[in-house]
Amino acid sequence: MSIQETLNNAFTKWMEGEGPEARIVISSRVRLARNLAGQLFPHLMSQETGQAVVRLVQDAIADPAVREKLGPLFYAPLNDLSLLERQILMEKHLISPQHAQDEQAPRGVILRPDEAVSIMVNEEDHLRVQVLLPAFQLEAAWRMANLVDDVLESKLDFAFDEQYGYLSCCPTNVGTGLRASVMMHLPALAMTNQASGVFTALSKVGFVVRGFYGEGTEAKGNLFQVSNQLTLGLSEIEILDRLMTVSRQVIEQEQMGRRSLMKERPSQIEDMVFRAYGILTNARLLNSEETMFYLSCLRLGIDLGLLHNVSNRTLNELLVRTRAAYLQGDNKGAMDAFNRSLKRAAIIRKALAPDPGAQNNRSGPESLT
Repeated sequence: MSIQETLNNAFTKWMEGEGPEARIVISSRVRLARNLAGQLFPHLMSQETGQAVVRLVQDAIADPAVREKLGPLFYAPLNDLSLLERQILMEKHLISPQHAQDEQAPRGVILRPDEAVSIMVNEEDHLRVQVLLPAFQLEAAWRMANLVDDVLESKLDFAFDEQYGYLSCCPTNVGTGLRASVMMHLPALAMTNQASGVFTALSKVGFVVRGFYGEGTEAKGNLFQVSNQLTLGLSEIEILDRLMTVSRQVIEQEQMGRRSLMKERPSQIEDMVFRAYGILTNARLLNSEETMFYLSCLRLGIDLGLLHNVSNRTLNELLVRTRAAYLQGDNKGAMDAFNRSLKRAAIIRKALAPDPGAQNNRSGPESLT
C-alpha cells in the first residue's frame, strides 16, 4: 500500500454502509491525543525538533513487535504532498482540516492499508490516533484505538501526569485525550424542526454537534457529527457509554420522525426522493451544496423502501468523490467551479446508472403507494 494508492482510491473503510444502525449512522470514530514526554508541543517546535518526533514515531511503527500486533502500517510525510493531495486525505477523513493546511513543522500521517486506522503526526499534538469504522461501532472503534495506543506506548514515552492524565496542547483534551464521535444522517429531525432542540439538549449534557468535517464546519446534507466535549474527570468507558446512550436516543427520535413523515406526508416525501433521483441521474451541472442535499434525499429513500437500486456504500463514496479536491485530483490543470460541476454531475450519473442486468427490469425507484 502506498500514499498514491490512497489518494487515487476514493473508497475507505468507513464508507462500507453496513453494520449496526447503518440506515442512520454513517460512521463511528474514536480519537486519542498523545504527546511524547520531553518534546515541545507542535506549535512550539522547530524543524529540527519536529523531525526528531517524526523519527521516533517512524522507528516505533517499524519495530517488528509493533507490526506483529497491529499489522502493516506506512508513514507518509505530508510536507512532500501538495495542498490538493492533503485536501483529498482530509476529504476522506484520514487527516483533519488543520493538518491539511498547516505547513510549518515536519508532519505526516500513518495509515493502515484498510485506512480504518490513521495516526496524524505533529498535528495539534504529536500523535492523534484515529479509528474510523462504518455504522454504529463505537465499542469496536475503541477496542482498536486502545490496542494501537497500548502498543505505541510500549515503544514511546507518552507525556502523562498522575493527577491530570495524558497531557495535551489543548486543555480540553487533557485527561483521557479521548474524543469519540458518531456521524449521523438526520433528515427527519431537520424536516420536522426538531434538530435545534435536540442539539441544544445535547450541549447541556456535555456533547457538541458539528458538521461533516468536524470542528468549524457546517452541517450539510443533514449529516451531523455528535461528539463528547469533556475528556478530564471521566474514564474512557464513561465517555463512550454516555455517547452511546445519547446517540441511541437521537437514533430513536430520528426513526420516529421518519415514521411520522411517511404517515403524515407520504406523497411529499416520495416526490422529494424521486425528484432527487431524477435530478441526480440526469443533471449535467451540480454544485456541491445541492449534491449533498439530493444525496441526503436518496439516503432517506433507501431507508423508507422507496429506492432499491442504490446502496448506502455508493452514496458514502460519492460524498468524497464529489468533493472539490478529489474532483481535481486527476485533472492536470486547475479546475474552475463550472468544470467541477460538470465533472461532479457526470460522476454521479455513472454511479447511479441502472444495472442493465437487473432482474424484472426493477432498476429504478419504486413507489410505496
